[in-house]
Amino acid sequence: MNALFQCSALAVSLALLGGCSQKDEAPAAAAPAAAPEVKVVKLGFAAPLTGPQAHYGKEMQNGVILAIEEANAGQPQIGGQPVRFELVSEDDQADPKQGTAVAQKLVDAKIVGMLGHFNSGTSIPASRIYSEAGIPEIAMATSPAYTGNGYKTTFRAMTNDVQQGSVMGRFAVETLKAHRIAIIDDRTAYGQGLADEFEKSAKAAGADIVKREFTSDKGTDFMAILTSIKSAKPDVVFFGGADAQAGPMARQIKQLGIKAALMGGEMIKSPNFLSLAGTAADGTIASLAGLPLAQMPGGKDYETKYKARFNEDVQIYSPYAYDATMVLIAAMKAAGSSEPAKYLPALAKTQMAGVTSGTIGYDEKGDLKDGAITVYKVEGGEWKVLEASSK
Repeated sequence: MNALFQCSALAVSLALLGGCSQKDEAPAAAAPAAAPEVKVVKLGFAAPLTGPQAHYGKEMQNGVILAIEEANAGQPQIGGQPVRFELVSEDDQADPKQGTAVAQKLVDAKIVGMLGHFNSGTSIPASRIYSEAGIPEIAMATSPAYTGNGYKTTFRAMTNDVQQGSVMGRFAVETLKAHRIAIIDDRTAYGQGLADEFEKSAKAAGADIVKREFTSDKGTDFMAILTSIKSAKPDVVFFGGADAQAGPMARQIKQLGIKAALMGGEMIKSPNFLSLAGTAADGTIASLAGLPLAQMPGGKDYETKYKARFNEDVQIYSPYAYDATMVLIAAMKAAGSSEPAKYLPALAKTQMAGVTSGTIGYDEKGDLKDGAITVYKVEGGEWKVLEASSK
């Protein structure tokens, strides 16, 4: 019995020991939930990145880059899903045919929003392609024709040429007291359109158009045109075109002894024009479809961060490109979707503060509701503000 008892006791002891060795273990920790997948949202961009207008396009692109970097740094979400904005850039070379090819390429790349194009001549034909694909586009184009086709996907980043040409026409007659005016345009959608609006306004204010000439956006020799204009004795020569042509034109006006002020739109209001024209730049008058940087609601802060990021000064277009990018992103967030058809209604109803304006919003055509025009004059080799006006 003792032996049996000892065996039984040993068995019980072993069982107890076994039980003790199997300590109560905490349930295995659940595997951490996988982080939500970050969705890539592609935004398209197109402008001249090579050629004589590359400085416009590159500065514009910098504004888009800065906006996207800031947006991504904030770990953005759309409809509760983390997203990362990705820029798909193309060089349209300021050429309408290249512009349409680039537009189709960007559509095929599955972009969901478009920043650009820069030129009216590229923006107008490209807008049809984006419209057919249902992709919203915010372009720098100022020609009235850009938003005149009735597309619901076209929006504008700057004031259009109707207002700009109107302001400059009145300024020439009422402020400069010009009665005899000569006009030259470069036959682009922008240059010709701006010149047409200027002519309408100047005529309405009582001026005589003594010459209307044209050149191309590649020309640099204007001696024949200007010699013809000199004989008409104009008080003002208005040029609808870019700085690459306006710079040499200013020099040749001086060489021929033409006693008339050169006027133009925002594409001549640039450091590049000052460099190309040299001392002949003095007295030139240009308009800008927007406020001076110092008068923009967010201009000072933008200037600081732009220079810190790109180590160069703001020129003309980057603040508008920055705002356009932020407007697209804000519309997607408001709609809770990056699908163009879903966020387009939110984009059309945009009401937000930006760098360039305290109230960015669009009318039924996609034009800015709160547009502004600033008139500048070159004095001592620098652009100086003469007057600023808004709608």
